[in-house]
Amino acid sequence: MASPSNEGQSPGELMEHWRTLRRHKWSIALFALGGALLGILVGIPQTPVYQARTSLEILSLNEDFLNMKQSNPVASNESSGDSSELQTQSKLLEGEELMQRVLAKLHDGKPIARYAPGPATGWREILHLPQPARLTPRENLLLKAAKSVKIRPTPRTRIIEMLVQSPDRQLAWTFANTMANEFATESLENRWKVTQRTSEYLGHEISDTRKNLEKSEDALQSYARQSGLLFTDDSQNTNVSNQKLQQIQQQLSLATAERIAKQSRYELARTSAPDSLPDVLNDPGLREAASKITDLRRQIAELSVTYTPEYSKLQRLQAQLVALEDSFQHDRATIIDRVKDDYQDASRRESLLSAAYIAQTKEVTGQDEKAVQYNILKREVESNRQLYDTMLQQLKQSSLASALGAAKVRIIDPADLPSKPVSPDLPVNAGLGLFSGFFIGILFVFIRERTNRALQNPGDAQFWTNLPELGTIPTAFLGQPRSLTARRAARGVAASSGSSGKSLTLQNPARNKIMPEMMTWQQKPSIVSEAFRGVLTSILFSGNGHRPRVLVFSSAGPGEGKTTVVSNLGIALAEIETRVLVIDADLRCPRLNQVFDLPNDHGLSNLLQKNLREGVSPESLVQKTDIPGLDVLTSGPSTHAAANLLHSPFLAEILTRFRGQYGMILIDTPPMLHITDARVIGRLADAVVLVARSQQTTRDELVAAKNRFAEDHTRILGTVFNDWDPKHSPYGLYSKGKSYYSKGYFANAER
Repeated sequence: MASPSNEGQSPGELMEHWRTLRRHKWSIALFALGGALLGILVGIPQTPVYQARTSLEILSLNEDFLNMKQSNPVASNESSGDSSELQTQSKLLEGEELMQRVLAKLHDGKPIARYAPGPATGWREILHLPQPARLTPRENLLLKAAKSVKIRPTPRTRIIEMLVQSPDRQLAWTFANTMANEFATESLENRWKVTQRTSEYLGHEISDTRKNLEKSEDALQSYARQSGLLFTDDSQNTNVSNQKLQQIQQQLSLATAERIAKQSRYELARTSAPDSLPDVLNDPGLREAASKITDLRRQIAELSVTYTPEYSKLQRLQAQLVALEDSFQHDRATIIDRVKDDYQDASRRESLLSAAYIAQTKEVTGQDEKAVQYNILKREVESNRQLYDTMLQQLKQSSLASALGAAKVRIIDPADLPSKPVSPDLPVNAGLGLFSGFFIGILFVFIRERTNRALQNPGDAQFWTNLPELGTIPTAFLGQPRSLTARRAARGVAASSGSSGKSLTLQNPARNKIMPEMMTWQQKPSIVSEAFRGVLTSILFSGNGHRPRVLVFSSAGPGEGKTTVVSNLGIALAEIETRVLVIDADLRCPRLNQVFDLPNDHGLSNLLQKNLREGVSPESLVQKTDIPGLDVLTSGPSTHAAANLLHSPFLAEILTRFRGQYGMILIDTPPMLHITDARVIGRLADAVVLVARSQQTTRDELVAAKNRFAEDHTRILGTVFNDWDPKHSPYGLYSKGKSYYSKGYFANAER
């Protein structure tokens, strides 16, 4: 079992909360019903309010249309799903400027202060200050409509919903549509103003850029004339001197290559055999002459074999060979001279081109400094021209975009004329009142339960004290009708039963009325009687084979039913043929003598007083009752020295003596938190039973009583939960048993 000191809520605590709600369900229902009724009553006198709704779509403009991004100085990060854009447009819808436009349009073009001036005051009259103007009913309605405007962006969309409320449904409808139209118009105007300002800015800048371009071009031309720089191609900005230098350089390169080739031929002709020279070998005439010389030598060789040198034909051939060889040598020498001449000519040409190149290089080098300044002026001209062309193009595009007038707000759902008011909504008010009352009722119940620390239901005592709960005693008249006539009829039945020989009545006719202390004897077949028998069973089975024989019954405070429990348990013990002695140890306020209709002239106080107990036997003061097996030792005469008497050592002797004569001894004691009698007697008994009364005993008192006995090292057998009304049970406990025993009771009465 969890203790109250445990952190968090145990299942027992949750169940306790649920039982609390079930127990007070009608109170909670009453609060809920009252809240619903209050909600209806509050809504009835209210003025009906109508609501108009319109929806706007925020479009994403193509800022790159006609390259407008390059001409628009304002950067925007717009996208179809950008929530920041919706929030921005929502704030613009709530702006003061837009609201003033709407109010002025609906007020025939006359502006209205959105915040109405306060009423005229006596101080203004005393100080002779001007009084604020009073608003007309129309102006009041317009201002109320303006204050009621609600802007709601729809997540994950480009839709903004706008709501307007007013007692005048026509005004709500007109205000919503006017505000939507004015917002779209304002968006278009703002965009047009931006493009207009952009166009004006570009116009001024173009004028300045054109002047700068003209100045830079004039400066370029003047410098070119002053420096003597000439250009053959304006598109390539090529200087004449540079062109000439490039041409000489190209010719010099060609001449050098040609000179190298001819020098190679010449050196080859000087160092090689003439017959091996390529020019000689490749010359057609020399090849033909060489062929003829070879042929003549062959013929001479053939004739020399046969004829002598004087042979005429041989001599003729010899003469032709000599002439032909001389011609061949001359031609070969001519070719070698030509190679030499070509080489010398190429060398001279290279020298001349080299000199011209050096001279032209000097001239170009002298003009480089002038060309640097010229290029600077030239780049400035090009930059100004490019800037001028770009700005001129953007000006044309900006003018075209402003003429198109694209808007980024579109009205997709114009407001309709509302047909029924949105406030007051009586069903909604009733529902809110119902739920509010329901929760207030729950809060009230829990607060009352927290402030009321009295034990409510079975199990509460066990939960707070961690002691076994021996049983629960229902209220004494559980099975009886609650009216006075019905009670008298029940008493008559009990009396008639006694006259017929049943053991349901006492010998004294005055005692034949139903008493809580005698329920177990007077109404044996009843729920209350069975509850006491259940407590007795728990007591008998609590000792694990060694049941307690001397029990002290006490409670935290007075009036909690100790005497009722003791007397009924004594009767239940007598029913099982156990000799039982009931001792009334409440020496200040005795009660058992009245319950069993016994005299109280002598009793426990006599045995404890030294001057009275001498010669008096304890058994002689015990009185028998009308119930077989049940004896009572009354308290005796009241005395102010009760606490001192209980400390007498003779009390232990008395209890020891009675142990051998009775099967069980039940001792009724005063409340232990106020009087120490129960603590004194509890040390001498086998155990103590604490009695707690429903709706009266608080958990703090019961825990304090338990702690006192624990400090005294007194065994506490358990608790008895007394006078509990089962009709408050959330589970209908005892309902079937009540029906069963009521039928049995009346059946026995008829017999």
